[in-house]
Amino acid sequence: MSNVSYHISNLLEKMTSTDKDFRFMATNDLMLELQKDSIKLDEDSERKVVTMLLKLLEDKNGEVQNLAVKCLAPLVSKVKESQVETMVDTLCSNMTSDKEQLRDISSMGLKTVIAELPLSSSGLNLTSSVCKKITSQLIGAMGKQEDVSVQLEALDILSDMLGRLSGALVSFHGSLLSSLLPKLTSSRMAVRKRSILALGHLVPCCSSGLFSQLTEHLLTELNKGPQTSMTRTYIQCLATISRQGGHRVGEHLEKLVPLVVKFTSVEDDELREYCFQAFEAFIRRCPKEMSPHVATVTKLCLQFMTFDPNYNYDDDEEAEDSMDIEDGLDEESDDEYSDDDDMSWKVRRSSIKCLEALISSRRDLLLSLYSSVCPALLSRFREREENVRADVFSAFSALLKQTRGTGASGGAGHHGNITAGTEATNREEEPAVAMLKTQVPGVVKALHRQLKEKSVKSRQGCFSLLTELAHTVPGALEPHIPALIPGIVFSLTDKSTSSTMRIDALSFFHVLLLSHPPQAFQTHIQVLLPPVVACVEDSFYKITSEALLVTQQLVRVMRPQGQAVTTGTFDPKPFVKEVFSVTLKRLKATDIDQEVKERAISCMGHMVCHLGDLLGAELKGVLLIFLERLKNEITRLTAVRTITLISASPIKVDLSSILPETLSVLGSFLRKNQRALKLCTLACLTALVTHHAASIKPAALEPVMSELPALVDEADMHVSQVSISLLTVMARACPSSLAKISCSVLPGVFRLVHSPLLQGGALTAILDFLQALVLSKTSNLGYSQLLKSLTEPFHSSSSALHRQSYHSVARCVAALTSVCPKDTPGTVSSLIQEVKNVGSPESARVLSLLCLGEVGRSGSLGGSKEVQGVILEAISSTNEEVKTAASSALGSMAVGSLNDYLPFLLKEISSQPRRQYLLLHSLKEVISACPASSLSPHVESIWSLLFQNCECSEEGTRNLVAECLGKLTLVSAEQLLPRLKQQLKAGSPLARSTVVTAIKFTIVDQPSPIDTLLKDCIGDFLKTLQDDDINVRRVALVMFNSAAHNKPSLIRALLPAVLPHLYKETRVRKDLIREVEMGPFKHTVDDGLDVRKAAFECMYTLLDSCLDGLDVLTFLDHVEEGLKDHYDIRMLTFLMLARLASLCPAAVLQRLDRLIEPLKATCTTKVKAGSVKQEFEKQEELRRSAMRAVAALLAVPEVERSPNMADFANLIRTNADMASIYQSVQGGDGGLGTSECMDMS
Repeated sequence: MSNVSYHISNLLEKMTSTDKDFRFMATNDLMLELQKDSIKLDEDSERKVVTMLLKLLEDKNGEVQNLAVKCLAPLVSKVKESQVETMVDTLCSNMTSDKEQLRDISSMGLKTVIAELPLSSSGLNLTSSVCKKITSQLIGAMGKQEDVSVQLEALDILSDMLGRLSGALVSFHGSLLSSLLPKLTSSRMAVRKRSILALGHLVPCCSSGLFSQLTEHLLTELNKGPQTSMTRTYIQCLATISRQGGHRVGEHLEKLVPLVVKFTSVEDDELREYCFQAFEAFIRRCPKEMSPHVATVTKLCLQFMTFDPNYNYDDDEEAEDSMDIEDGLDEESDDEYSDDDDMSWKVRRSSIKCLEALISSRRDLLLSLYSSVCPALLSRFREREENVRADVFSAFSALLKQTRGTGASGGAGHHGNITAGTEATNREEEPAVAMLKTQVPGVVKALHRQLKEKSVKSRQGCFSLLTELAHTVPGALEPHIPALIPGIVFSLTDKSTSSTMRIDALSFFHVLLLSHPPQAFQTHIQVLLPPVVACVEDSFYKITSEALLVTQQLVRVMRPQGQAVTTGTFDPKPFVKEVFSVTLKRLKATDIDQEVKERAISCMGHMVCHLGDLLGAELKGVLLIFLERLKNEITRLTAVRTITLISASPIKVDLSSILPETLSVLGSFLRKNQRALKLCTLACLTALVTHHAASIKPAALEPVMSELPALVDEADMHVSQVSISLLTVMARACPSSLAKISCSVLPGVFRLVHSPLLQGGALTAILDFLQALVLSKTSNLGYSQLLKSLTEPFHSSSSALHRQSYHSVARCVAALTSVCPKDTPGTVSSLIQEVKNVGSPESARVLSLLCLGEVGRSGSLGGSKEVQGVILEAISSTNEEVKTAASSALGSMAVGSLNDYLPFLLKEISSQPRRQYLLLHSLKEVISACPASSLSPHVESIWSLLFQNCECSEEGTRNLVAECLGKLTLVSAEQLLPRLKQQLKAGSPLARSTVVTAIKFTIVDQPSPIDTLLKDCIGDFLKTLQDDDINVRRVALVMFNSAAHNKPSLIRALLPAVLPHLYKETRVRKDLIREVEMGPFKHTVDDGLDVRKAAFECMYTLLDSCLDGLDVLTFLDHVEEGLKDHYDIRMLTFLMLARLASLCPAAVLQRLDRLIEPLKATCTTKVKAGSVKQEFEKQEELRRSAMRAVAALLAVPEVERSPNMADFANLIRTNADMASIYQSVQGGDGGLGTSECMDMS
């Protein structure tokens, strides 16, 4: 410690030297010392250092002064509170000094100190006392009217302090407001502007009373009709407090908007600009409250976006067609008329920005915006002022983005774009997209001339807008390609064009090529190729890289895949050499950027794939380069993808020169850790074996075969699936390579079959493989050996197998019998014996039943009476597993031979009430799996049987009946849906609940013919939300949730009518809560809980699927109620709150103070000491969930400006228990809650 004191006193001594260099060096050394974390000063040193630094602020040398200011920053956290206060006192008194230089340096010092004051709770005392000191002195300094510069500095410091530490100044907010308001009338513009800034920082944290006082003051002053310069200040202040205070302005808008509207008629350009800025802030911050005023504001924006009194646009219109060459000259002559004092462009710009805010925040008005705003924006594409034109483009792009958000026909995926467009026309097209399509010719007409303008900014704006357009409606630009090509070529060839401009042009061209059919470009290849080829040779790697992407697409244009060499009018031959030579040059180069290397490989791969037959002798050299790149770790992944592409090429490229070596390299990749490389390698091998089996010797595949066993493992199902697909291809194309399979890969495949995780694609791959293996007849594994290996584990009583593996094995057995019809009868009879044999283990009987079902599904059992008897006997078994398997098997068999089994099944359902549940399961299987055509004759008999059972007292049976009804309705929707609707009126509450549940099963997540019928009548089924029976209301909510999750389009239009009833169900109803006596204890039962839970689940789903149809503030009111409800509901509402914080932060900020209390209550609640373990676990889970919601709230910008939230955040930081939960949910454990998901299917 003494060492430090000695060193510092030495430095302080040097600071008093008369030599400025000594003083400078000593101050610099002191700064370096203070920046060390380890330094600790004793009280005496602290005092001396502070005194000396404050003295140095008055040093004659500017550099020494600056260093002294820099020393203050680390000093704040190193010295005691009293010393910081001394510093602040001195700096504040210097602020009123007569010396300008001292004032400036002290002002910098104060800003430095403010920036360093601690925000943590431990330092809050220091922060608030220092802030109070500064504030009281600054308010005094501002009162001194004589010197404007003092006022300006004081306002500046206040803005800084309010921006960072407003929470610590709550007690001063009132006096700050009263001293800032008079400054708005200052004669100096700078003072007014800085006062507005300070007020902007004050607004987010001040109380509602003060906010209203400020707004009322502005209203009063504006109503007095002050002179124009003052009106400007007030309107500007209004816009600022609206931007900063957000939602709070909402309640005052009724009075404010008409006033601002009135001032737009004053002939003053700057005032109008501020008016539109105010409108923009209102629209962005209070979209809901602005709804009544939207029409007025839109009308004003449309009026003033064309406000250009000093210029006549009509002349351009007439001259447009005749002036193609004089374009440039004409622009220069315009400038002669431009008036430096002309401010009208500011009015136009602010009105267009206001429109953009409207477009971005009100997607619900999209259609009306298309009819009113879209044509107006189009007409402004010829705006003469470059900056304003950029804003017009930006507003139009916002319109396109909103259109894309409504579910337009997909973004710019890969070649799928063209198909995406056609799919959209098959479905009903979004009305907004249809309206946009009619505007496309106008857009292109307005833009294609500007693509040749000298202005780089304009051209970039055009390309950006056209890119957005191509993403929004792929294929729509096809008729206009001839008009756009000259503009693209101009930007690529113009000598004065910057590299950014070229990249933008290439990037747009790439999107254009991806989203339009190749034939549209073929006639223009001659014009397009030279500039693109020149860009490939450019010295700047980014241009080269983008140009290679475009070249790759142009190769596809020259000869689209599937087009034979002879057919078609377009001959690519003349262009091949030109493209090939530049691409080869880039492919050979090794000293270039990684991205260029990869794209050169990919581009050349496409050339070989599409035009390989035209490359002649060059082809062999290119393939050798690919082999080289395959061996290089940096380029191997791209090379694998490229070889996959080439091997599948329809022009049958001869790969024999590189095949043996390629196969051994690819084999080595299969043991690498990089998963993407493994998957690509497997895909490449599959393509090679499929298309080039004749050139592959069995020995060449050995390195691959040796690596495959390790890849077939349940730890990574996708890799297993792709590996098994490769084996299947090998079994079909090179069966001899599988000779040793029984001891290598096959055990792994069987382990996978018996795994509980096997399903979907991986199971299908295994079925294909087993069939291919039996048919290949190469290995020593025939039908019977495979069957034995599959079923063996089920015959030993020791092995416990998962239920899923029974179904997997049954599918495998059925797949094998389907390709070996001779062996089927024997297999079936042995399966029947196994089921009959009561002594067999349960697992073997269950498996045999399931196998019979799967074999029967293909119809190969016929209507065997023996089988029917065996199944009925099994359904009557005492063993639950056997019964379930028998019902599943009966359903599967009925699917295979409907006429034999269905009448028998329906008869049994009617006559056997005790077996009804199991038999209904069989019926469900039949309805789900049979095609509509074969079911049609039986619909009536099934329908009447189901309605006989729809009022069953067992809920499980009713749900099964409902599922059967729903799936049956899909078979013949036009006849059956109206009959379901009639049952709503006729039936008892139980029948109504069954009918409503049935509707849930008609809503599937794929497009289906029933959708249009459902859309018309789902409203009638949703009326059951008002049913008297609580159970009917619950199932109606579940059905509504299913519709919102799987097909939101069905219910979007009904939201205004349905939401009030949904919200009604979220309330706790006292009349549904009852007390039950359980011995000496009383237990409270809430019969309304399930309905409330269903209602909150619906709300959660609506957040994802129909956010734009919700009034978020009303929604939040009900979320707030849910935060105080039962455990399950609170868990749900915490999730919702986290979602809302990321989706609608502005609305959440508006309700923040009301949301914090329940969150705080949950996080601070402790469980009673004697509670059971489950209680502790539940409370812990609640706290974690609440903390995830808090973390999501804290991620919202400006959230800690709320004093309550700042307090809560401090509480979390200071409480060790809460801090550790917060850390864990923020770390790897659940993130900020926004990624939390709930399965609502």
